[in-house]
Amino acid sequence: MSMAQLIQDAWNKQAAWLIILRPLACLYRGGFLINRWFYQTGLKKVYHSPVPVMVIGNITVGGSGKTPLLIHLVKYLQSKQVRVGVISRGYGGKGPFPAQVSVHSTPEQVGDEPCLIVQSTGIPMAVGSNRQANIELLLQHHSLDLIISDDGLQHWALGRQIEWVVLDNNRGLGNEKLLPEGYLREPKSRLQKATVIEHAQHPQSVFNMHLEPGQPYLLNPGAGKEQRFDATLEFHAVVGIGFPERFYQTLASLGINRIYHHAYADHHDYQLKDLEFGDLKPLITTEKDAVKIRQLLKSVPEFKRQIWVVPVDAILSSACYALLEQQLGQYDIQIS
Repeated sequence: MSMAQLIQDAWNKQAAWLIILRPLACLYRGGFLINRWFYQTGLKKVYHSPVPVMVIGNITVGGSGKTPLLIHLVKYLQSKQVRVGVISRGYGGKGPFPAQVSVHSTPEQVGDEPCLIVQSTGIPMAVGSNRQANIELLLQHHSLDLIISDDGLQHWALGRQIEWVVLDNNRGLGNEKLLPEGYLREPKSRLQKATVIEHAQHPQSVFNMHLEPGQPYLLNPGAGKEQRFDATLEFHAVVGIGFPERFYQTLASLGINRIYHHAYADHHDYQLKDLEFGDLKPLITTEKDAVKIRQLLKSVPEFKRQIWVVPVDAILSSACYALLEQQLGQYDIQIS
């Protein structure tokens, strides 16, 4: 197990030994507060886009449901004739940056989540660590009403008009400690300064969402003879996300209970050995993981194991749509 996986597992279990990382968490907090103060006082420059910016992020590391929410909002805004673009850091991508993302881009170039977002929506999207450069690249090629930043909540160099923070009640705030003792990027008081979207099956807030799984589809139709999904089979559940337990719960909700768990670190860079388990039992995974696995399979066309993918859609409460309309209306963006 890698160090990243070890710490991620400890976060999810709120392991007691994490207390030994408290000195590092104190250093992180100090650095975070100083950096934020620099931007608040003007000692560091904040870029203000000519187009309104909406940040969709979280105060935790991974595993909140942010990407399905972003994809759903993009599709919704597209259906309402709002001209929207997306920017992202492009975590895991090697660039060169800034880069526009197309349906032909690879996870190696731009990261796995940008590939999934563009393949799902066809949205204009640019990635790179410099958000200003991303926005300027988008505006060179597209006339836009709104730019959504995929993550970047803690990127103080980017001015923003709207902030939505996804809070997964299933995972919660863990031990409520900052990195690396816990998985908080910011103190929980940050939730008081943004719109919090509660991700829960039984929410307490009117602003809430949950993920609805769809019918699993076959990633590699050429593998095996049986092309119909059978939930009663044994599966190897392969997942590289921040909170793998959510995926296992999704499988259980679909009646898929005979599974072998294979959890990797978030944004895992898959190799063939990660998909080989000494048998030909089918594999089942997330759409985010499928983006990388699909690319890997191009180099091994003889791969015979069936790989099933579980799609999910973010289901939002009616109050979320009303709030979105109100917030965008403040910047003369009308939802028809």
